[in-house]
Amino acid sequence: MAANSLPILYALVLALSLFAFQSSSAPQAFRRDPGHPQWHHGAFHDVRDTVRSDVRRMLHSRAEVPFQVPLEVNVVLVGFNGDGGYRYSVDAHKLEELLKISFPTHRPACLETGEALDIEHQIVYNAFPAGQPELIALEKALKEAMVPAGNARETEFGREVPLFEVDATVVEPVFQRLYSYIFDTDNSAVSAMELDRQVPSAIFVVNFDKVRMDPRNKEIDLDNLMYGKITQLTEDDMQKQEGDYIYRYRYNGGGASQVWLGYGRYVVIDLSAGPCTYGKIETEEGTVSSRTLPRLRNIMFPRGVGAASDHSTHDVFVGQLASLVSTTIEHVIAPDVRFETVDLTTRLLLPIIVLQNHNRYNIIEKGHNYSINIEAIEAQVKKMVHDGQEVVIVGGSHSLHRHEKLSIAVSKAMRGHSLQETRNDGRFHVHTKTYLDGALLKEEMERSADVLAAGLLEVADPSLSSKFFLRQHWNDEPDGASDSILKHKPLWSTYDKKGGKKKKKKERKQGDLYPTYGTRVIPVFVLSLADVDPHLMMEDESLVWTSKDVVIVLEHQNQQIPLSYVSETQRRHAEPSQVQRHILAGLASAVAGLSAPYEKASHVHERPVVNWLWAAGCHPFGPFSNTSKVSQMLQDVALRNSIYARVDSALHKIRDTSEAVQTFAAEYLKTPLGEPVKGKKNKTTTELWVEKFSKKTTNLPEPFPHELVDRLENFLNNLEEQLVDLSSSLYGHRLQDAHFNSSEILQSSIFTQQYVDHVLSNEREKMKCCNIEYKYPVQSSQTYVYGGILLAGFVVYFIVIFFSNPVR
Repeated sequence: MAANSLPILYALVLALSLFAFQSSSAPQAFRRDPGHPQWHHGAFHDVRDTVRSDVRRMLHSRAEVPFQVPLEVNVVLVGFNGDGGYRYSVDAHKLEELLKISFPTHRPACLETGEALDIEHQIVYNAFPAGQPELIALEKALKEAMVPAGNARETEFGREVPLFEVDATVVEPVFQRLYSYIFDTDNSAVSAMELDRQVPSAIFVVNFDKVRMDPRNKEIDLDNLMYGKITQLTEDDMQKQEGDYIYRYRYNGGGASQVWLGYGRYVVIDLSAGPCTYGKIETEEGTVSSRTLPRLRNIMFPRGVGAASDHSTHDVFVGQLASLVSTTIEHVIAPDVRFETVDLTTRLLLPIIVLQNHNRYNIIEKGHNYSINIEAIEAQVKKMVHDGQEVVIVGGSHSLHRHEKLSIAVSKAMRGHSLQETRNDGRFHVHTKTYLDGALLKEEMERSADVLAAGLLEVADPSLSSKFFLRQHWNDEPDGASDSILKHKPLWSTYDKKGGKKKKKKERKQGDLYPTYGTRVIPVFVLSLADVDPHLMMEDESLVWTSKDVVIVLEHQNQQIPLSYVSETQRRHAEPSQVQRHILAGLASAVAGLSAPYEKASHVHERPVVNWLWAAGCHPFGPFSNTSKVSQMLQDVALRNSIYARVDSALHKIRDTSEAVQTFAAEYLKTPLGEPVKGKKNKTTTELWVEKFSKKTTNLPEPFPHELVDRLENFLNNLEEQLVDLSSSLYGHRLQDAHFNSSEILQSSIFTQQYVDHVLSNEREKMKCCNIEYKYPVQSSQTYVYGGILLAGFVVYFIVIFFSNPVR
């Protein structure tokens, strides 16, 4: 029996091995075969010398040179290798060169002030194509996710064709697999600090074959095309590449778009989708139309009498693609900062206070459609702050009837304005719309004597935390439980007015410097109102108003409110009973300084301008979004914003310190004739006085102590190294190291500024007893003697010449 069963066992093992071999050899996408090209992060040493020279020029001269931070942007071309729609090809190397030449730098600004930050990104571009198996895998995923949604027009005045919609959250995992496959990150959900490695930002530019992934065509087997040969197209096939249908994306039910921001560190630009039209009614600014994004159909079949040649048309397309990449960088990858807040605390308290004028329901209670999820909000906020900063969110509801001052403040904040709208009859209709003014409401709350609002707003000032950020113990060893304010002593107090350096010998040993455990408070007021105007909103047709220290959200249980924003042919509506997304949007701006991806500061207009291209995706901002999450790319932006705020503040302090020293030197450091100190032409005035007092010793009185110049010189040299290391950490995405480095830079700049101001004020006090005047030397008897000798010499010379001449 055992002998008979042995051949059967061998046959079974052989069959299983053959099955395993066939399954492993089946066509698969995202497979890492031996020799698979690996993505390499560019080395910082390639740009280290440039960054160091710019930092040196910024510190040792008065030139306002921004701090250089390299930023790597990866452009992945999917379907542009002769295997996508229209079999179109784009040279990735030429696109990369064009991007380097056309858009080499980007300098973000602050939306609150409208001023550019002292940070400038040197953009490092990487452009490369994706493989054919990955293209087919994406087309297969989209084909399965397409849902019929009626009919739509191909262009503004084109024919009607079937319309399909794709939920971007359904195909998002496939794009995440493509990201992990290209950049060798198995789990992109892990934070960058846990990975301790570079986490790249990617722009997926895709060009799908619409005929190949037509959801109505069930005969095409995309699995066989993974590693098969892609057939070339004839002229007739070219004409049919649009597939007689269109498809659009909607991220979690938001506005229809062909570009969207994913939850990971990537964005998707689908040139074969759409075209899509969305924006604000009767407003041209920022509107997205069928001409906003380039379409291959217009490139392959240019219209008009003077149709361009193939070469020039291709160049135009590549130029439009490069411009689209630069817009993505400015709005998503490195956007402007909403509020520039130097937050140096270690605890963040976010009280969510619901003020309601009714007892019908409570949005704090769980289990209802209108309930807010405090745990989900806390989880999202924690991802936007650095490690070591504690986030505490508490919630509670209060009745407005028990807070008379707050009820009056809400009543005063009600405003109305007239609107002119066109209706179906084609005429303008004027009506008055009531809204809640957030800025006025905040001001009234601050003025009120109510402890619930005025007390929280008083402690919400983030500038208070920086005053006691650094403490120094002079009398004993540091103790974390002791009071940080009572024993705080400034560093410049080591310099005494009268005793000078002699007094320093009698001082006790200096203790450690470390941050205090302060708390920053950002209250969130949710106004839950009943029996109000069913279309009541806040200004700019929003349900949230945000400043740098408070968030105000409006909630009421009314039906959808029609907005003046339109997506395709349908108006967008606001849900006044759903406030989860708006609370997160307000906290993202107030806590992390995030700006909406459709806003950008404009120096020309002196206000933020909008571009609705990136209004859809994984973010809580605006009327075209419908999610209560913040993408990992915007989480990285939030972490960088806090670092940029510290560096920007430190650089301003350094410039102010240099200006103070320069002003003092220009006032008291002059030649005996009253002229400024001169030297070699290639040296600045700042370098001249530094050389004069750091390299030359003299017994004559000096405008300020030699020790001051030594400390400034050492400070600038150390700061140069710190800034170069900071730039390297930001480029390598070591945000935690950059966080600590920027805190040390700000700490040093604060102490140095205080020390310099103290020394200069003392020296000015000393100079008050003297009055410096510059005059020509007074004539004396010695001057007349020398003049007489010179005159006698001239007389003798002329006499000798006259009598020695033989000709009379």
